[in-house]
Amino acid sequence: MRFEILRLDDVDGTPVDRTVVDAASVNGIVQQAAAIGQRIWIRPAETAAS
Repeated sequence: MRFEILRLDDVDGTPVDRTVVDAASVNGIVQQAAAIGQRIWIRPAETAAS
């Protein structure tokens, strides 16, 4: 499964950066964001219709 991770602005919470990663990478990104106090939003990545 893939997840979309959005980095949020510290002031108003609007998304400022976006990346899509596999499930194995999510924990590392969460740990890194927590270490520096970064706000992130994680949601399942949309899949393309076949």
